[in-house]
Amino acid sequence: MTSETLYALVVLAVAGERLFELRIAARNRRVAIAQGAKEYGAGLFPIMSAMHTLFLVSCVAEVFFFHRPLHPPLAVVALALVAGAQALRYWCIATLGPRWNVRVIVVPRMTLAKNGPYRFLRHPNYLAVVVEVVALPLVHTAWLTALVFSLLNAAVLTIRIRVEDAALQELA
Repeated sequence: MTSETLYALVVLAVAGERLFELRIAARNRRVAIAQGAKEYGAGLFPIMSAMHTLFLVSCVAEVFFFHRPLHPPLAVVALALVAGAQALRYWCIATLGPRWNVRVIVVPRMTLAKNGPYRFLRHPNYLAVVVEVVALPLVHTAWLTALVFSLLNAAVLTIRIRVEDAALQELA
């Protein structure tokens, strides 16, 4: 099996993980809406979904079409960062429980999380996303994907964080 094929399988595993997270989020959204929750910035979600889908496709496409080499030392560091990002994301999911979502949904009388990774960072899940967007392409030196999607992600997260902070401010 070639390194390109192995890399494609890693990206496919990340895609499967994202689909699993979307199921968790959909379940949590249904529960929150039933509790009177309000969604903020709903129009941003399709943009984020498209960007993340194109990101995963671009990771593999760049490696195959531009014949990016595998540099084992870089691959090891990048894979460790990807694994760390996944661990942080699941720490966020476990900490927030039914409050975790890929959308900005606020339940009335909800309190802000102050435990888990939220003791250290206001938006730890977004740190996980930032690290993943840089590291996953670099597992197989897809530097162009890492650069382009890091810039796109920065733009989208800037808007997303403003929406989320405004929603949480309204809650306070």
